[in-house]
Amino acid sequence: MATERESVKRKRFDDIRSSIIRPSLTSYFAVEIPLPPGSLGSELQEVLGANQGTMNLMCSETSLPGSQLATLDITNDTTGVTEKHAYRRQFDDRIDFTFYVDAEQYLPIRFFETWMRSIVNEDPEKVSGKSTVYRTKYPDDYIANQGLKIYKFERDYTSVLTYEFFRSFPLSISSMPVSYDGNNLLKCSVSMSYIRYVQTGPSQLGGAGGSLENLFGQTKESLLSDPNANPFSYNPLNQAAKLFNNGTKTLKSVFSGLA
Repeated sequence: MATERESVKRKRFDDIRSSIIRPSLTSYFAVEIPLPPGSLGSELQEVLGANQGTMNLMCSETSLPGSQLATLDITNDTTGVTEKHAYRRQFDDRIDFTFYVDAEQYLPIRFFETWMRSIVNEDPEKVSGKSTVYRTKYPDDYIANQGLKIYKFERDYTSVLTYEFFRSFPLSISSMPVSYDGNNLLKCSVSMSYIRYVQTGPSQLGGAGGSLENLFGQTKESLLSDPNANPFSYNPLNQAAKLFNNGTKTLKSVFSGLA
């Protein structure tokens, strides 16, 4: 236990620099979207083809999850004192992901639309008019028991903090405005349900066998900015613009005649 004299003392600059000069940056992360089991998983795999890793890289925004402890108030043990005793951990019930949408296959939109449509056994060829019939699948047939992950790492790519979510499936797809006012990157925002998560790490990445190495493959370097640049000036939107440069040029050429 540190004494008052040890806690309240003049700090050397080297001590401060070694402890707080390197904060964690929010723009270095990766996600891994799972597939549910059975026929639904096979159907979603057909949508993705060989592009599952590509869709993971399209995630531009998410959040690290939160939780809280449920407590009971104890008022009778000590006179005039109210204590709180924990009895359960409560997790958030959903997490949001935002994906850039590619101009060739619209992967995020098609993937999550297919997942949600299959949950209620909706046949797009038979849904017409003002009425239709839904028959929801059994939960174990559309819920991914595990595999939904968020990796938080830094620009040196040496260690990773991992969050894994259990019993997940998409709850909603947010509306995606489109407009003639100007060209912006189309984004697909999805809310996914889960029952709990487990946080592990930070763990060291051991070369080519590391999980992130397998996740990124040859595209790792494109996600990390120039190591000589200022880390606080990193803008992930610039990286996304490079990824979808061809699609943006195509959109500009299409709408140029409307000006």
